[in-house]
Amino acid sequence: QAHVVESGGGLVQPGGSLRLACAASGFTLAYYTVGWFRQAPGKEREGVLCISTSDEVTVYLDSLKDRFTISRDNAKNTVYLQMNSLKPEETAAYSCAVSHASCISQAMFGSGGQGTQVTVSA
Repeated sequence: QAHVVESGGGLVQPGGSLRLACAASGFTLAYYTVGWFRQAPGKEREGVLCISTSDEVTVYLDSLKDRFTISRDNAKNTVYLQMNSLKPEETAAYSCAVSHASCISQAMFGSGGQGTQVTVSA
């Protein structure tokens, strides 16, 4: 059954870094637009970054520019989210989802995987 699995979350101090992975099983991730999302307790899911099938990157939040990057490793059927200079307010469950539409069309993404928890705290 086709699905994605996120990994790489954990506890990190403010200013620290984490690299999250979104690994696909049962389908080829390179043929899809892939978005990373996050949801903090009591808040709605929000888009983080997205990468198109032609590797164009969309940053959904201005606060993430120059700190977060997204990349593909097609040989591993995986998309990565590199997060640097993390802030406590970025504590959330991070998940990835795929779409056949462009990054702009956030409503076209599926619900994604189970997610991976990122906690930014001293």
